[in-house]
Amino acid sequence: MSEPLTHQHPVRPSATDRTNDFVVKFANVNGSGSASANLLFARSIIRMGVPVVARNIFPSNIQGLPTWYEVRVTERGWRGARGGVDLMVAMNPQTWDKDVEGIDPGGYLFYDSTKPMPPSKFRPDITVLGVPLTAICNRVYTDSRQRQLFKNIIYVGALSALLDIDPAVIEQLIGEQFKGKDKLIRPNIDALHMGREYALQEFPCPLPLRVRKADAVGDRIFVDGNAAAALGAVYGGATVCAWYPITPSSSLAEAFQRHCRRFRGEEERNKYAIVQAEDELASIGMVIGAGWNGARAFTSTSGPGISLMQEFLGLAYFAEIPAVVFDVQRGGPSTGMPTRTQQSDLLACAYASHGDTKHVLLLPEDPHEAFEMGAAAFDLADRLQTPVFVMLDLDIGMNEWLCRPFQWDDSRRLDRGKVMTREMLDSGMDFGRYLDVDGDGIPFRTYPGTHPTRGSYFTRGTTRDRYARYSEEGPVYVDNMERLTRKFDTAKALVPAPVERRAAEPTRVGVIHFGSTGAAMEEALEALAGRGIHLDTLRLRAFPFADTVAEFVRRHEVVFVIEQNRDAQMRTLLVSELDLDPARLASVRHFDGTPITARFIVDAVEAALPDHNVVPLRKAAP
Repeated sequence: MSEPLTHQHPVRPSATDRTNDFVVKFANVNGSGSASANLLFARSIIRMGVPVVARNIFPSNIQGLPTWYEVRVTERGWRGARGGVDLMVAMNPQTWDKDVEGIDPGGYLFYDSTKPMPPSKFRPDITVLGVPLTAICNRVYTDSRQRQLFKNIIYVGALSALLDIDPAVIEQLIGEQFKGKDKLIRPNIDALHMGREYALQEFPCPLPLRVRKADAVGDRIFVDGNAAAALGAVYGGATVCAWYPITPSSSLAEAFQRHCRRFRGEEERNKYAIVQAEDELASIGMVIGAGWNGARAFTSTSGPGISLMQEFLGLAYFAEIPAVVFDVQRGGPSTGMPTRTQQSDLLACAYASHGDTKHVLLLPEDPHEAFEMGAAAFDLADRLQTPVFVMLDLDIGMNEWLCRPFQWDDSRRLDRGKVMTREMLDSGMDFGRYLDVDGDGIPFRTYPGTHPTRGSYFTRGTTRDRYARYSEEGPVYVDNMERLTRKFDTAKALVPAPVERRAAEPTRVGVIHFGSTGAAMEEALEALAGRGIHLDTLRLRAFPFADTVAEFVRRHEVVFVIEQNRDAQMRTLLVSELDLDPARLASVRHFDGTPITARFIVDAVEAALPDHNVVPLRKAAP
């Protein structure tokens, strides 16, 4: 006979009602099968019409190390991490002390109470919910792997009772997850109800942290940025992908392969090429070769891959060959933090390679823009005949976000830019591969084999004149480099424009932000306004910067630049490219590898404003 299943600590109900507004964090062991259960939990809340923000925090090492999954339940629809934990599901003894310490006062601790814990392992200011998960599994299952996997489903069931999640919603999701594997559906549903019934019997359910059905999700979709960007590449006409595996970008190339198989049809299976190269150098070389030949080609990588690609990127810039690079940024330098997020490749990509180079950067803020810019990057690369970088980060790329559904205009056609055709050559048009015919810095190019006698040229990485003829004459070199500068200026009008938002009250304080910081920025603005601090904001969406960026800075006495790296790389770009007074730009930097939060931004702005002597601090003079 097994021992009675009892919990160690009674619930002390909290007086604070946090319906549809709380944070649950799961602390698990990598490789324990918890990921699918935790995702099931998050999706069940979305199915109840309540938005969530879900974030994976996982190790870059082998199985057995700690992993966390954070779910923010937010009916307001905030998209950023909040910070703090209201309910900790502590399933990893190795991280117990840290996990318990991270619970907000008045919060809850859910744990496997099969093995008694000494009182010193708990805090007096939190409520403890002990469920003997291992004991339940040992009583019901004999197979060790089943015990581990079903333990995860059992705790999801217990949480469904504690948080008032409709079990029918979870059952439906289980059915969808195991569609075509009917023999797995019933055992998982049974495990779900084991946990649910135990919690209903032992605890006063629901907790003040509860999920109430709402209609706040709307038509938004739950998708990760890598999959979205890969789909954008498909719609953008990409036919060649050459890549080398690296966290956190590998899933982008893998998603591109899935999307091609699904959307391009069986009859077109030989009309695209996906090559896993031997290293990053080979992958970018293949992309440049394909781009020279007229294909739309890309690679996906991260910071270490960008470092290795430098010389080839300089070749593509100088020889003017279209290429797209999806950079899913992570913590650096060197190996750094492969499974943590940062925005730390800005300078490396903007000026990639030696000599005077400048590259176009696109800065999506979520998976929706990752899709849009993932498609637009190929038009830009063709029009500008140059590498274009799509600057994702791990937070956008590997985490699933609730975002607007993707849209596509079926009448849209690929913009191949200035390509001289055989008919144009036959008409007698003058063809110079590096000849600027209309002052925008962009020359005409030809595809290989366009004409039997005209339009051919030798592609080289050394200096040459307007007709691609080798030359090391100083004036010829200067002429070419100045044309490349004109082309970069032309790009200002082609890349996505920044998005400006005026504060409700007049202010002389501004904020510049970009990429995934936008999720936290939205919430921070409301919190700051509630404290009487009003800010104008400008969200950057591309480099080179539009002229309106400098105008925004000059209109304000101080502008905070929010970014997720140590060295204020975006601030450096702004100062150097726009010739701004550095004293006007105050840096707010977050770089510990976790997504920036609204709390962090609010605290940083409040602390910094007095130091800048903005008069008046909270409202501009009439």
